[in-house]
Amino acid sequence: MMSHTLTAEELYAEIKRMPIAERIRFFSLLADSAFREDDFTHEQIFGETYQEPFSAPEAAEYLEISLPTLRRYVQSGKLVPSCIVGRNQMFSAQTLRTFKRNRGN
Repeated sequence: MMSHTLTAEELYAEIKRMPIAERIRFFSLLADSAFREDDFTHEQIFGETYQEPFSAPEAAEYLEISLPTLRRYVQSGKLVPSCIVGRNQMFSAQTLRTFKRNRGN
């Protein structure tokens, strides 16, 4: 008996022929079991970025404010850059997280 391996196109055609309820079960099963190796924690994926400084445009994006608003916060002393590299102000991730958390209060 010779086995036949489905091509991606054949598999897709088979999936399209499935009743919708069975298709939903198939994709749920696939999501629950097939990608377990890729089930990384937030720390594993983004851990290093917590140590990286943010540029002013990145900080503004993270804080969900405009760059001019970020500059006003810096000028008023409400937000302090962690360092200055050339003409660029850099902001620590911890400072930005704290500022963002406290800004709503």
